[in-house]
Amino acid sequence: MAELLMSTLAGFIIGAIFTAIKLPIPAPPVLSGCVAILGVWGGHQIMLQITERFFS
Repeated sequence: MAELLMSTLAGFIIGAIFTAIKLPIPAPPVLSGCVAILGVWGGHQIMLQITERFFS
């Protein structure tokens, strides 16, 4: 839970900095980009399960 709160806080800080210096936010602006991020996370979780089950 602490990791989730820290990453959210970091996101807010980075968003504020990018807005202050008038740069586009470092995040995908469309739903497909957000879904792709979830896909990367899902693939990571699956690989962790596979490696834990078969290689430990």
